[in-house]
Amino acid sequence: MTETSDSMPAWERRFRAPRVSLPDWAVDAPDRSLFVSNATGTYELYAWDRASGEQRQATDRPSGTTDGVLSPDGRWIWWFSDSDGDEFGIWMRQPFGGGEDVPAVPGLAASYGAGLALGRHGVSVVGRSTDEEGSTIHVVREGSGPVEIYRHRESAGVGDLSHDGTLIAVEHTEHGDAMHSALRVVRPDGSTVAELDDTRGGAEELGLEVLGFAPVDGDTRLLVGHQRRGRWEPMIWDVATGSETDLALGLAGDVSAEWYPDGSGLLVIHGYEARGELFRYDLASGELTRIDTPAGTVSGATARPDGAVEYLWSSAALPPRVRSTAGGVVLDPPGLRAPESVPVEDVWVEGPGGRIHALVQRPAGATGPLPTVFDIHGGPTWHDSDSFAAGPAAWVDHGYAVVRVNYRGSTGYGRQWTDALKHRVGLIELEDISAVREWAVASGLADPERLVLAGGSWGGYLTLLGLGTQPGSWALGLAAVPVADYVTAYHDEMEALKAMDRTLLGGTPEEVPERFAASSPLTYVDEVRAPVYISAGLNDPRCPIRQVENYVDRLAARGAVHEVYRYDAGHGSLVVEERIKQVAQEIAFASAHLGTGGSGAGGEAAGA
Repeated sequence: MTETSDSMPAWERRFRAPRVSLPDWAVDAPDRSLFVSNATGTYELYAWDRASGEQRQATDRPSGTTDGVLSPDGRWIWWFSDSDGDEFGIWMRQPFGGGEDVPAVPGLAASYGAGLALGRHGVSVVGRSTDEEGSTIHVVREGSGPVEIYRHRESAGVGDLSHDGTLIAVEHTEHGDAMHSALRVVRPDGSTVAELDDTRGGAEELGLEVLGFAPVDGDTRLLVGHQRRGRWEPMIWDVATGSETDLALGLAGDVSAEWYPDGSGLLVIHGYEARGELFRYDLASGELTRIDTPAGTVSGATARPDGAVEYLWSSAALPPRVRSTAGGVVLDPPGLRAPESVPVEDVWVEGPGGRIHALVQRPAGATGPLPTVFDIHGGPTWHDSDSFAAGPAAWVDHGYAVVRVNYRGSTGYGRQWTDALKHRVGLIELEDISAVREWAVASGLADPERLVLAGGSWGGYLTLLGLGTQPGSWALGLAAVPVADYVTAYHDEMEALKAMDRTLLGGTPEEVPERFAASSPLTYVDEVRAPVYISAGLNDPRCPIRQVENYVDRLAARGAVHEVYRYDAGHGSLVVEERIKQVAQEIAFASAHLGTGGSGAGGEAAGA
């Protein structure tokens, strides 16, 4: 019998409640939009005709689909078709109103995606990456095959295509540092127009990113993100003249921006101390005006042709909504509503590398000491924010406190904080997590006998590494899609991640074996004392299954308490029921070993 919404636990309702992404829209047909929703139980792409109000599910695949783009004229939906979530595939396209899916670029073999820019007049630019070829970029014209205009062994990708289709911005790491890109602007024939490289000539390497060409024919201005003052900020680079216009906006945190559709101003997104806010910057007057949004996190925003700004907003307590400065909710999915959760508390802890920001949630009215989950974010170039997350809310519902740490390596706290983990990968992050752990116990929040280290992807990696290097600190570990054996992971993972690992560790496993050994959970597996639950995708190109099995075999060989769940997907699942199943199993595993009383619907699991 299917549970009704009244009988279904609140934590499950948060996962099942339909969600929508911030709608993308066709720049020359703004009534045509594309968004992602989990309304069917799997995240898929939906076409939305704003003029008629009609919405249509555009993709339908067992593993789900989230990568899609509208052509500027709104006639076509391009979407990326991979195999079972492995991120290796080709671009397909279908008419906006529905119809047959066909390969968007016949003759272009499957690859990992490396950027896409769709232009007018039948011109498109496709970025690709394969282990054999490295990075390639191709210009595609209607009626003819793809033409390769760029190739390099290091990571590179398409940044943007100018409004008139005459200029292509490329982000590349030809200098070998995968964390800091340089920029090159080329013509459609591949010839170079201009270069911008902040990795040269300085004591420290600085990164650049493409934010977009000015939305005007013949305009050669490119909006660029830079790190010259120690954090991300925008500037305008005229690629024809070489002039650079610095936009010192006086905001304390990381700043991104995009053009207003008429090119008169910039929509500025400011992220600071795990929150987000919006501004309009007028290019003629230089005036910066705050756009009123609630306290919380703006995870995406776009300026419409009428000047209204649409944005996706949430807080830890309140579920996400797509709102508009014109008033009201722009896109509200029907059906089940996600229950609210509890707000976060900000905590600042002195650590070995500076003040560490952590976000804490606890059950309403609870004082402690409580069983506590340290839910460690992935990336590592990411950060936790005051935004709605069904996973942490589920733990709170089951009586746990949840602590999320923006350790060194996280974005949002300046370039030095993000870049700090080089060469001592994993160990530096765990120093910060340990400092916050000590605060949590000393403050009376956390029960030192019921501390859970948990996370997915890079967070799963830090979980396994922490269980081995800090065996007396943690009562339980929950690692989802983790790096478990760093050397094998390097050899099996996608090429772009190999480049990142070479940057982080200073070379390959053969060149710096001692660094890979020091940073690999497998090195410390025999020190693990806590029960550990591991979930892994069979088709994961980022944290491949073979290296997880190597770690599990070592646990099993010495009879360590562990459970392993393998599922048929890639680096995580886009299927709601699968995600609920995994969370339920994690809660049940914690309950069984910590005596915390939670329960959940289990599934088939393989373990020893």
